[in-house]
Formats: sequence, C-alpha cells, structure tokens
Amino acid sequence: MPSSQAPIGLFYGSSTCYTEMAAEKIRQYIGPQWIDLHNVAEADIALAESYDFLLFGIPTWDYGELQEDWENIWDDLAGLDLSGKTFALFGLGDQEGYPQWFQDALGYLHAQLLACGARAVGYWPAEGYEFEESKGLTEDGSQFVGLALDEENEFDLSEERIGRWCDQVMHEFGLKDGA
Repeated sequence: MPSSQAPIGLFYGSSTCYTEMAAEKIRQYIGPQWIDLHNVAEADIALAESYDFLLFGIPTWDYGELQEDWENIWDDLAGLDLSGKTFALFGLGDQEGYPQWFQDALGYLHAQLLACGARAVGYWPAEGYEFEESKGLTEDGSQFVGLALDEENEFDLSEERIGRWCDQVMHEFGLKDGA
C-alpha cells in the first residue's frame, strides 16, 4: 500500500473492460490525485476500510447477476465494517438487451454496503432511460442508487453523465464546491 493514500478509493470489477474504462474516466475527470483505483479481482476488498470516501463500479451480468469478480469477493465484502464511510456507485448495464434486469447489480451492491454501515450518495435520475425493471432503483423508482451507464446502447451519453455525476459526488462528499 502506498504511503500517500488518495482520499477516495475506487473499487471495480470488470470482465469486458467497460467498467474499468468508466473507472479510469471517473479518475481522470475528478483527478488522479483524488482517487486510488483497485480492481477487485486483484486487490483485497478489505482496503476499502482504509478510505473515508469510496466509489464502487459494478456491471450487471446476464439476468440480473453479479459480475464474477464481485461474486468472488461478496462474502468478504459482507464482513467489512464501513461505519462512518461514504460511498457512491456506478453501474453498467444493457437496457435494451436485458430490460427486466437493468442495473440490478447496482441495487445488490447498494444494499450490501448499507448493511456494512456506510452512507450512500451519488443517486442518479432514472428519467431518460428505457427499461422494464431494475433492482437498482430507489424505493420510489425516481432514481438509480448510483450512476447508470449503458455502453451498449448509449455510449454517446456516457461522457456527459460521468462528468455531471463526478461533480455531484465530489460535492456530496464535501471535497469540492459546486453541484
């Protein structure tokens, strides 16, 4: 572990590189000095306990399933004490190919992190997306519990969504002014 840790730990799992590329865009947008990147396939998820601010990236696979790297560490994640930590999520999904399960993994991860004692920020409007069902929505269905990206069908919207979400999250983390 580096002696000078960034204020934010970003943990992601990625099979097709889309989630990894989104994580790198987020790090670049916010600034590399702010974020340490951790691929959950290689890094110990227990490192999350050493950050006050956390970002997590998770794609939804097939019929609302966890991506394999997340699935492999799910029990370890459940054992973490994240009390006093603040997190925001971003998820990748395919709203046309899997409209009944769009962003389901986002909802699973959100519930798991709340159960570990962390506080969630970074909720994202559901307006403008076309899908049938999602476990990644807030109770009233108006927002996703994190940034929803669809690199399959709305790649052209990702850059702008990432920028707006990063500004929102940094403000909600209390690390930068603005909204």
